[in-house]
Amino acid sequence: MDAYGALAASYDRLTNDVDYAAVVDFYFQILRGEGLRPRTAVDLACGTGSVTALLAQRGLQVTGVDMSEEMLCVASQKAQDAPCPPVFVCQRLERLQLPRGVDLAVCALDSLDYITNPADCEEAIRRVYKALNPGGCFIFDVNTPEKLRAMDGQVFLDEDDDVYCVWRGEFDEESNICSYGIDLFQRRGDVWERSFEEHREYAYDAQTLTDYLKHAGFTSIRIYADRLMEAPREGEQRIYIKARKGRIK
Repeated sequence: MDAYGALAASYDRLTNDVDYAAVVDFYFQILRGEGLRPRTAVDLACGTGSVTALLAQRGLQVTGVDMSEEMLCVASQKAQDAPCPPVFVCQRLERLQLPRGVDLAVCALDSLDYITNPADCEEAIRRVYKALNPGGCFIFDVNTPEKLRAMDGQVFLDEDDDVYCVWRGEFDEESNICSYGIDLFQRRGDVWERSFEEHREYAYDAQTLTDYLKHAGFTSIRIYADRLMEAPREGEQRIYIKARKGRIK
């Protein structure tokens, strides 16, 4: 089954410990440092739309993009009563094409790592560059190679009264990919339904991503520690990267 097919219905329950508000706060901390006040944004790999909704609450006109129809269905239902509902589009990031430019592009929760073909990742970054208005900003985070390598052999358990989920990590040095085998049990009335998904993340290092950004035309590239306005330290588990599209002279 495709990643996030069966998981979509339970994703928010299994990630209720994720501080989406803190992520969005960090975006705006970066934007203030850049002297930017964006009016439009695209939330790339938006999933169930938690970041999308928070951006909309900040007054931005937001488009959420994701390749999973199941995740977008949940996102659309969550946003239907919003004063200015986001628009949701089903697209792969390496095929990103928006009808009009945006001032801000974000990609949260190591979603770029899910593009396991480096050529596709570089193309996705080129597409983001094209989607931004002149002077626009791209902010995203990735898991570091150190974190993904440490996942090898690890087993994680998430559960509540109606969902039981077991994650098993395996890192392959040759492919540079961490695979997560996920056994998911979801209660359907009096019956528990079992499904299996495999999630895969490529271990992109900061230099490779910086090169992709430069090749696409981005400038003012800066790398941050996890939600901190400082450079990453040795052994950092997650990094954020900011890049700008130059203004027309």
